[in-house]
Amino acid sequence: MKLTTTNTLFFGDNLAILREHLADESIDLIYLDPPFNSKRDYNLLFKTPKGHASEAQITAFEDSWHWGDQAEHEFDEILHQSNTAAAEMIQSLRRFLHENDMMAYLVMMGNRLLELHRVLKPTGSLYLHCDPTASHYLKMVLDAIFGPQNFRNEIVWKRSSAHSDTKQGRKGYGNITDTILYYSKSDDFTFNTQYSEYDEEYVEKTYSNVDPDGRRWKSSDLTGPGGAAKGNPLYEFMGVERYWRYSKENMARLLAEGRIYQSKPGAVPRMKHYLDEMRGIALQNLWDDIPPISAQAQERLGYPTQKPLALLERVINASSNPGDVVLDPFCGCGTAVHAAQKLGRSWIGIDITPLAISLIEKRMKEAFPTLQFEVEGIPKDLDGAQNLALRDKYHFQWWACALVGAQPYQGKKKGADTGIDGVIYFSDDVGPAKKIIVSVKGGETVTRTMMADLKNSVDREQAAIGLFVTLVPPTKPMKVEAVSAGHYQSPHSGAFDKIQILTIEGLLNGTEAPRYPDLSRGSTGSRKARVEEVDGQQGELGL
Repeated sequence: MKLTTTNTLFFGDNLAILREHLADESIDLIYLDPPFNSKRDYNLLFKTPKGHASEAQITAFEDSWHWGDQAEHEFDEILHQSNTAAAEMIQSLRRFLHENDMMAYLVMMGNRLLELHRVLKPTGSLYLHCDPTASHYLKMVLDAIFGPQNFRNEIVWKRSSAHSDTKQGRKGYGNITDTILYYSKSDDFTFNTQYSEYDEEYVEKTYSNVDPDGRRWKSSDLTGPGGAAKGNPLYEFMGVERYWRYSKENMARLLAEGRIYQSKPGAVPRMKHYLDEMRGIALQNLWDDIPPISAQAQERLGYPTQKPLALLERVINASSNPGDVVLDPFCGCGTAVHAAQKLGRSWIGIDITPLAISLIEKRMKEAFPTLQFEVEGIPKDLDGAQNLALRDKYHFQWWACALVGAQPYQGKKKGADTGIDGVIYFSDDVGPAKKIIVSVKGGETVTRTMMADLKNSVDREQAAIGLFVTLVPPTKPMKVEAVSAGHYQSPHSGAFDKIQILTIEGLLNGTEAPRYPDLSRGSTGSRKARVEEVDGQQGELGL
């Protein structure tokens, strides 16, 4: 039986997780920002202390898809599920596009969108964030799955100003917007109207009157159009006889409250409407008031496709209520789950890379220090670590780096073996930050030669310390080789082993940990999320 467990991060393929863990009609709001099939690799950049090269970067994900056995298998699954409209649409798209990368992407998305439709409550909504690369095809797939009558809006988010793709030699217009396709599951869907602020020119022109206390206001007519025929009462008020919109009693109350304005004796009184009591302009489908995350923004974590918190807060406030469940099946660096927690919603996040899950776990613990949540699929014991090492050595290396607080190291795409898998920066005096290099081994055999190689890497990189993280226990010759490297002498904290051997089992059970001084308290590591005050309200727009 499927159980929907909230406030949980899942590591793994979202298709399998949706099928195995999420019950029918258990989710109130889905936001997904899947890879756009733009055929780009996105590097995840980490904070690097001054004086060190930007070497700590890896490919966070490869935004490309290819037709092969997996695509063929998922295509067959779509043909044999119960939504015949979706099956017909995917077949039609294949006849048009043939077996290429775009078709592989649409099959992958179609299969997952069918599962997302299943888990969504009848009152729920889905927001799919995409770009022009595939938005037109995705809308066709969504129409087939959700029904064209449940299409609500195509939202355009202005994500940047003038863009570099207008550079010399490229014909066409600059791409500065993303598309968010908004669907509901039925006509009975949750929607809370959101408002944007008036611009300064409108305020100056429309709310031109200012009270002595500084409150701006505009006025409106109090007379009753249509007179007696419309049921409006006739009486004298402030020396003026007219048909009025309100009864004499209500007019007296409004006057007592300071809501009525008379420019001079004998002039027709008018109603005052204060700017600070207006909610603003009802939000339209062009969102140009939420800027992208700048390089200096406090919320910037370094994830390549990170979206602003304000953008996700708007979506969550509009289409869910406090206590509802928000799902992000491609959660990346966790902006959706962060916004959901901040606004008092429960949440579920899914990502296929342990790097992303580790980043979100760190982000949520920093932003919400007392928050309790579950992380499923990431190894919690030695058997789980061994399984991950067998399935994907790179994901194992990145996960192991997170265990020791290291930034994954990859000067190039994964595959180049420099003998370094991770980097830690620390501060020990007033000089430049010091460096620790990390070597991770997930094989069944480790040797003394590996220790010698790490010693050489430490010397070559002018690092202070080297950490050797191993899945299997070290041999006695390895320990002897490590000891022979000597010590790093801290000017404040004494001596630390220059080469330290750490086992995955010891790191998991808490009996082992890296040993080094750090006067900066980790500020030279990856970017930190700020601590949030959870109040259930949307934060300020901007940076």
